[in-house]
Amino acid sequence: MTAPLPLSVVVVARNEAHNLPRCLGSVQGWTAEMVVAINESTDDSIAVATAAGARVTTLPWAGFRDTKNAALALAQESWALCLDADEEVSPELRAELAAFFARTDRDRFAGVRFPRQVWFIDRWIAHGDWYPDYSLRLVRRAAARWAGDAFVHEKVSCEGPVLTLRGALRHHSFPTLASQVAKINGFADLYVRQQQARGRRFSVGAAFFRPLWRFFRGYVLKRGFLDGYPGFYIAWANAFGVLVRQSRLYEEEHGRPAPTL
Repeated sequence: MTAPLPLSVVVVARNEAHNLPRCLGSVQGWTAEMVVAINESTDDSIAVATAAGARVTTLPWAGFRDTKNAALALAQESWALCLDADEEVSPELRAELAAFFARTDRDRFAGVRFPRQVWFIDRWIAHGDWYPDYSLRLVRRAAARWAGDAFVHEKVSCEGPVLTLRGALRHHSFPTLASQVAKINGFADLYVRQQQARGRRFSVGAAFFRPLWRFFRGYVLKRGFLDGYPGFYIAWANAFGVLVRQSRLYEEEHGRPAPTL
């Protein structure tokens, strides 16, 4: 039997009992340990993660960046693979990770990134704004930590060279079209908080031009049209999401109750 790769899988989860079996199943048996940090869950996430063989810890929610750093600190191996509960490691990526750990010079790298690929409606999306979405997720813990904004768009920051692999991290972020629509306002909430923290205000020019540019970039320049109708929808949905975020800024600055009669 092949020895497990010397890495810790780290997952932060809240009410992810439905996703954890797929996520943990994709790394089970060939990684040294699985660490699942549960925060404020009301479902069976703890039981599901424990049954899969993960070491489970409860953490208070402190925003994406700080909670993920707290979870990363729980890992025992020097290398950590950071996953979201709705992600899974593809067989191709698993093979490339095994090849990486077979290298004698792996510790000269601070991290490893690879494309993230979303399943949407009826296919794996391979173009447009959603792909390749390179994500730095395998890190040498001594040289990396989650950085960026505390509310949204947190990214891993590494001190040292980063290797790029081709195998995909599969992402099941939108099991239905309705679930994608439902997340638009949530992302807008985070965006408004971020912009307010930076002291930025609503701009008519941004509200008009950014959605148009977002559609053109994703559908034409990044060849989203090659993903058929799902690619067409994604380009328009991304553009609409930008419009919603800009409009929410306007609402925060100008909104007021209707006058009473």
